[in-house]
Amino acid sequence: MKTFPGSPSRAVLRSAAVAGLTTALAVAGGLATAASAAAPAATPPGLSCETGKHAVDDYTGYALCRNNGGMTQTFWVHLVCGWSPDVDGEHVTLSPGQSGQSTAHCAGLGTGIGEISVRP
Repeated sequence: MKTFPGSPSRAVLRSAAVAGLTTALAVAGGLATAASAAAPAATPPGLSCETGKHAVDDYTGYALCRNNGGMTQTFWVHLVCGWSPDVDGEHVTLSPGQSGQSTAHCAGLGTGIGEISVRP
């Protein structure tokens, strides 16, 4: 390699490139960690819900809710699916005192369920 007076050496350029890449990855990793550390949405008032993954299928999630309030409520499960698009389950309407379940399924080519929340 031909060098010119005053030009940086290949080792100096490589070090600068590695340092820049390391900084970029650290920032991106910090952003991903901050996003994944965000608290899931709170259960809507008047509903008591249990959420989880299907016992034999890590791509299927559910929300089982009971309406403890005094008026009819509608809810559905929302799944964050990693590499695949997020999905919502069927809308379930409950009268006071009733229980019901909403389920959803993440696409198989993603990384599975990353978060399960209940939406009003």
